[in-house]
Amino acid sequence: MTMPENHLLRVDMHVHTHASWDCLSDPEKVLAVAVARGLDRIAITDHNRIWAAREMARRHPERIIPGEEVKTAEGIDVIGLYLKEEIPKGTPAREVCARIREQGGLVYLPHPYARGKGGSGRYAEELADHSDIVEVFNARLHDRALNQAAADLADRRNLPGGAGSDAHTLWEVGRARVELPAHPNRPDAFLEALRSARVSGAASPHAVHLASTFAKVARRFARPGRPRTGARVD
Repeated sequence: MTMPENHLLRVDMHVHTHASWDCLSDPEKVLAVAVARGLDRIAITDHNRIWAAREMARRHPERIIPGEEVKTAEGIDVIGLYLKEEIPKGTPAREVCARIREQGGLVYLPHPYARGKGGSGRYAEELADHSDIVEVFNARLHDRALNQAAADLADRRNLPGGAGSDAHTLWEVGRARVELPAHPNRPDAFLEALRSARVSGAASPHAVHLASTFAKVARRFARPGRPRTGARVD
């Protein structure tokens, strides 16, 4: 993927594939849909798994940011971008941040004020001290105040804001994105470009959560074993 230096990249920073326990989306199809919708790059951030993200990054090095959304010991989520190794579920949040940094990755704080997965903001201020980016727009949050609180946190801490569809279905891919100057697909270059990014997006309808519930149920009846990238989950 080559482009003039003045080109703007469009990136969805929070996307799931069938490596997540609550998603059935084939990774290659996710990328194809993203490109068809005008995205240049996506961050694959599966729940507690990195194998699909790494494989896709190997196949499409300019299109994919390999990441992981880690469920911490506190029951909240922390995303690592540009990861090389998986971080185990149940690791304390501050240790997750440290392990992301040890890999040369970026600490991305998703939906910090969401109920449950964000701890309703209880850890937001503390983790902002250990984060590189705050998710200021998540398309699966239906209460605008939750995204606004995250945007206020990013402003107070002078941290760049990110945006993600949090897509668990192909339909959701690209519903949130950042538009930023063209740059090499490296953590330092991405972080620098993100400081002049424009965030945009639209909230997904409530019905998308039913798709996640369906995926969880379908997994219970699926054949055991890890699906390969490009393999069908049934």
